Amino acid sequence: MIANDQDMAESAREVLGLLREWADAGWLRELDGVFAAFLAREVPDADPRLLLAAALASHQLGRGHACLDLAEVLRDPAQVLALPPDEDEAAQPDAPRRTPADLLSDLDLRTWTAALRDARLVADGPGDTPLVLTGARLYLRRYWQYERSVREAIEQRWAEAPLDEAAAGRLRQALDALFPHPASADGSPDWQKIACALAVRSHFGIITGGPGTGKTTTVVKLLVLLQHLTPRDVQGRLRPLRIRLAAPTGKAAARLNESIVNAVQNLPLGQLPDAQSLRDAIPTEVTTVHRLLVPVPGTRRFRHDAHNPLPLDVLVLDEASMVGLESMAAVVAALAPRTRLVLLGDKDQLASVEAGGLLGQLCRGADAGRYTAATADWVQAVTGQTVPPAQRDAAGAPLDQCVVKLRRSYRFGTDSGIGQLAQAVNDGDLKRVRHIRREGRADLAWLDLAKTGEAGLRRLVLRGGPEFFAGRGQGRLEDAGAIAPPMGLKHYLDVMHRGPADDTPLAVDAWARAVLDASLSFQLLCAVRGGRHGVERLNERIATLLHAEKLIASAQGWYAGRPVMVTRNDYMLGLMNGDIGIALQVPGQPQSMLRVAFPSSKGGVRWVLPSRLEAVETAFAMTVHKSQGSEFVHTALVLPDRPSRALTRELVYTAITRAKAWFTVAGPLGDGLLEQAVQRPTLRAGGLL
Repeated sequence: MIANDQDMAESAREVLGLLREWADAGWLRELDGVFAAFLAREVPDADPRLLLAAALASHQLGRGHACLDLAEVLRDPAQVLALPPDEDEAAQPDAPRRTPADLLSDLDLRTWTAALRDARLVADGPGDTPLVLTGARLYLRRYWQYERSVREAIEQRWAEAPLDEAAAGRLRQALDALFPHPASADGSPDWQKIACALAVRSHFGIITGGPGTGKTTTVVKLLVLLQHLTPRDVQGRLRPLRIRLAAPTGKAAARLNESIVNAVQNLPLGQLPDAQSLRDAIPTEVTTVHRLLVPVPGTRRFRHDAHNPLPLDVLVLDEASMVGLESMAAVVAALAPRTRLVLLGDKDQLASVEAGGLLGQLCRGADAGRYTAATADWVQAVTGQTVPPAQRDAAGAPLDQCVVKLRRSYRFGTDSGIGQLAQAVNDGDLKRVRHIRREGRADLAWLDLAKTGEAGLRRLVLRGGPEFFAGRGQGRLEDAGAIAPPMGLKHYLDVMHRGPADDTPLAVDAWARAVLDASLSFQLLCAVRGGRHGVERLNERIATLLHAEKLIASAQGWYAGRPVMVTRNDYMLGLMNGDIGIALQVPGQPQSMLRVAFPSSKGGVRWVLPSRLEAVETAFAMTVHKSQGSEFVHTALVLPDRPSRALTRELVYTAITRAKAWFTVAGPLGDGLLEQAVQRPTLRAGGLL
């Protein structure tokens, strides 16, 4: 492979040369090769196998892995490293002369780990080396430290928060008041009630579940419980807890804000004392993680940290699947030791773009439950709910006792094609996926672009392709109880062209909000950025199509009707990465004067001049990653035009669960791409717990 001891220096030069080739070909980031070259300068006689591992650890970090799993890399280098990359990801067609698999072909784990034991560059724990090796996992030190700090913060909080007999009695009464309905007809327990009880039991809790399982409703009731159990002041009055609600993106924060407001208004508090005071004590404003911690401009630091913790009793962090390791480390560093931390999210969604995959790791036992006899007995005593035998495990870990999976969807009924397809994909049940497709469900459509070509894409983009659905446009929106056909982009553009009722600011704002709301009726999602069916080219094709239909005035630059996504946090404007706005021609303004309308957290509109938006991209289509935290009436997943490692089970599941009423799969359906994705789960390397 790389080296005999006698020609170590020559082998090191060869490895560094290959790393440069890989970076030039787009296989690695420039940073990955530069990192290895830096180590070689610091330690000129460093083992080339160490330099290779360092570059690959950096590469894996860029792909979302907290570390390089040496054993997994040796087992299947090409798949684990995604090298060579998919064709569209490569910067040039000329392939490097050797691949990582070539270099690793004669290595075994014992030999490789032995080569990494260089105390000048690698340690097995605390220290100042740039790399940390624990078992078969190689970390960049900073990420080893992040993982360690998150683990310590969770372990510190999962110990039980004991309740005396009086408090336990009050908890039972409050739980019965908040969950007045009897057990379900099939005899399954009320997992929302159990989730609240277990989250009260310790200072750390996770509530996970798919779309429509009631995560927001559950956490609001949990906050009521915590507030209800808090001792009153000397006058017997309610002492409000210091509670904050946060989400990783502005879009997710806005959606949670709306959900929290509705949940608080609908709280069944009639049987609890001080009902109105309890309701008033629950915050309804949601912030982003960055705004919560207050970033220090020009640095990676935040104003709130271990030396200046957040003044909180409870922090609720929604959409936790989107939170990376570095962000979570910053959050836990800013929490006082007794601050409760509650995570909400769907463990089966795509992991964060940042390195980590935290929620998936923390919820590894969620499906099985793994509750001990002591936990099951406590749940029975305070909730009256029986933990099923299938969810019990005498060997359950302390973390398992803090995690509850909500298992009943209130959005998708038993006859919902979307719900059943999402479950089949999540289970990796390829046979069931094929059966659902053959059945012709009314809320599902399958558009083979290899057969229909641009004509099929045009019908989908303009009108949502109602003729593609077996139900021929008859679907129900569960939240509104309304019948609506599947729609395309023409819907929101028609609302835009109707204009406001008059030129007053109030009417203009109402019109802009109506356009923004109408834009949520349909969204195209892509698995990849490159290629004919990737985000970049698809946005160009759609703009050209809409311009030809005279729905927009131009296919380039700024024009009325252009949807844009913010791609970088802008604290001066108060816009966060992932926020979406639409450029509009405001009546009474010059034709050249467009303004971009963004939804505000209060239900109104924020206007921004296009010239002030430094980092935006057109968003007729967006990646599935960028869609997390959003919902659309009709969602269409456009498969890539060739096989891609990016197309995974979690990506397809996430795309499906963005749809509220209609879901379309579009692409070359005869190539088996969807089937390959269902059988390809995402595995993030890490050793959190």
